[in-house]
Amino acid sequence: MPHSQTSASRDGVSSGLIPKGRLARGASPWLLPTVATAALTLAKSRKSGRWAAAAVPTTALAAGMLWFFRDPEREIAQGRVISPADGVVQSIMPWKDGRTRVAIFMSPLNVHVNRAPLAGTVTSVEHVPGGFVPAFNKESENNERVVWHFDTELGDIEMVQIAGAVARRIVPYLPQGTKVEQGERIGLIRFGSRVDIYLPEGVEVAVEVGQTTTAGVTRIDRD
Repeated sequence: MPHSQTSASRDGVSSGLIPKGRLARGASPWLLPTVATAALTLAKSRKSGRWAAAAVPTTALAAGMLWFFRDPEREIAQGRVISPADGVVQSIMPWKDGRTRVAIFMSPLNVHVNRAPLAGTVTSVEHVPGGFVPAFNKESENNERVVWHFDTELGDIEMVQIAGAVARRIVPYLPQGTKVEQGERIGLIRFGSRVDIYLPEGVEVAVEVGQTTTAGVTRIDRD
């Protein structure tokens, strides 16, 4: 089966309802009730001024949800390590074991579908309970998170999805043992959040604090 078809089936795109790759898998619990409420208020607004007033905020909320859960197609860039997330580089920190942690903050305006930074095999996907402080706060390191490990050509690569303060839900798309291609969709974080990637010792970081990143497009390492 071609990669594009495999990715589409994994991503849970519903054929016949929306164009491929437009809405993120895992959006339904939030999106469907919101859109249904907007449709109901719009339908009733034709006969009632009160319903017309209610239709304004519900329609705006539905539009916001559709924007938040967008999942655009991407032309995956070339490079050893590419960004797993859309956002802004929040920090670059050397770790005690020689690795370097690159933390990417994702605001509610960013695409929240995360992608595999390298090709390889998912060796573990671990959910870790925790708090829910805003993702830009230093204390967010103790938030609820999902810790990924990938077996790649660079060895073990660790990536951490960190929940934010609003919706508090991370949706992994792939189980342990799955082989992934670089840039493939691997999960969703609902609303404000953060993604950390740990580069192995000897791998030089190519991005800077404050730099904007695009998942699947921005290269994280330097040759």
